Amino acid sequence: MTSPLLLKGFEVELFTGLPSGQNVGVASDVAAALDDFVTEPDCRNVEYITAPIAEYGQLSEALLQPRRRLRTWLASRNLTLLPGSTLSLGDSSCFERSDPENPYHSFIESTYGTRVVTASIHINLGITDPEWLFAAVRLVRCEAALLLALSASSPFLDGRFTGHHSQRWQQFPLTPAQVPLFRDHRHYIEWVEAQLACKSMRNERHLWTSVRPNGPARPHDLNRVELRICDLVTNPDELLAMTAFLELRLLSLRDQRERLDPLLASSLSADELATLSDSNDAAVAHASLEAELHHWKDGQTIRCSDWIQSLIDDVTPMAAQLNLESVLTPLHAVLKDGNQAMRWAAAHSKGDDISQLLQASIEEMKEQELQRPIARLSLG
Repeated sequence: MTSPLLLKGFEVELFTGLPSGQNVGVASDVAAALDDFVTEPDCRNVEYITAPIAEYGQLSEALLQPRRRLRTWLASRNLTLLPGSTLSLGDSSCFERSDPENPYHSFIESTYGTRVVTASIHINLGITDPEWLFAAVRLVRCEAALLLALSASSPFLDGRFTGHHSQRWQQFPLTPAQVPLFRDHRHYIEWVEAQLACKSMRNERHLWTSVRPNGPARPHDLNRVELRICDLVTNPDELLAMTAFLELRLLSLRDQRERLDPLLASSLSADELATLSDSNDAAVAHASLEAELHHWKDGQTIRCSDWIQSLIDDVTPMAAQLNLESVLTPLHAVLKDGNQAMRWAAAHSKGDDISQLLQASIEEMKEQELQRPIARLSLG
């Protein structure tokens, strides 16, 4: 029987380092030893990608299984996995190359420096129908700030509190600087080809924005929407809740295009929507759930946490129909208690130093992996 849910996969970037929280780069050694990990340009973080899975019962194990393998490998070297999406106790003044001979890595270092040395979660949801896919890209572009607000986990950099809840998104070089709200697949193809011709994009993957179409042969062959804005979420229950929230919005969009496609349902123009969305993303990078945003429907001001709550209320009936209410439950705690960045910032303001906070979160990550019995994944 075909699942009513979308296929979902994650791209997970992680920092490695000492149990005290300092970053230590071993990406090349990890990639050589563990075949499901790949390097990033800077050796202080590594990446793994989960296979597409529809059912939420399987997604948690897909997330944790590679973490367990990596943790075992690191432990033999007195290293561990680090929470957070920036070099919290690192040194952002220097780039530590994972592959000094790689020309693309040379381009990244010389063009962007350590602004790109971050850890994050990319959430991919499978949609093959072009009209639904590009409507999804538009809706997610207009609501991406809400997912960043739920996931924010990078208030520290170089051993100091930056004042931003997502220092990662604050510093990350969005490329190209201006990205339109794509009308359809043809608009996307023509725009990408124009960027490649004028060299504002180096290749088809060099579109670093909050959300983008993805697939085996971009820009022509597409099969999923990729949300790229989220900070690293180490708690699998919280990440699955955010993913379910996003999926329910996209399923609602499929059924209620006139109400939820920003090109059809907003009083603002496409250019105004793109500007509004980028502005909301920046506001959330600073204040996350406490940010004052502008709604894409009409540009009216709305508090970020209130907007999220209204959308949770909106998708709850569908969640009940799909037996996803329990998956969504952790979002209520995030709205009540704050995201990781807010919890860290509150503790830091009361005197806890950054190393103490990281050490406690390192232990929490371990516990999350140990609390769940190892399950067998079924990917068929």
